[in-house]
Amino acid sequence: MSILEELIERSGNKCELCTSTDNLQVYEVPPVSISGIDSSLLACGVCVDQIENPDNTDPNHWRCLNDSMWSEFDTVKVVAWRMLSRLKGEGWPKDLLDMIYLDDEALKFAKATGEGLAEADKIIHRDVNGVILENGDSVVLIKDLKIKGSSQVAKQGTAVRRISLDRENAEFIEGKVGPTMTVIITKYVKKL
Repeated sequence: MSILEELIERSGNKCELCTSTDNLQVYEVPPVSISGIDSSLLACGVCVDQIENPDNTDPNHWRCLNDSMWSEFDTVKVVAWRMLSRLKGEGWPKDLLDMIYLDDEALKFAKATGEGLAEADKIIHRDVNGVILENGDSVVLIKDLKIKGSSQVAKQGTAVRRISLDRENAEFIEGKVGPTMTVIITKYVKKL
């Protein structure tokens, strides 16, 4: 059974956030270290667009989180927490944020993208040219790098796809180089 089929069965063929049945798709909740049903949810095109493009956010659309934040699935609760954090300036999301329950691991996952932090507190990762890096971006190495703990050398020009950002240090990102997940210093990469 594919991830899409499992999510359709799990959700009853409805968006797990707003219950819409239009334009449903698999949404992998960043940062994604492994793909699968545990890091994904079924969402409509409207929800995905507003999650990925904060400028398109319609606060009234997200009143649906009053129901979906009680989901039994952590990925749904994580996205609900992130959207409520983004919208807390509207007033009504603050009450919902006070009620939502996430265990320590889920809360750490929810905070992994920096949603909920004030702009001044966010750690900004930049590549060698000063371009801002985001979770899920692809980068290319600008220099040969020895992979610590192995005899492997990552060659200049190697593409690293679907990076994850270190939330505590702006100089570190994580990504797979060959079969090995490794930490890479941002001054040695360029965004693709």
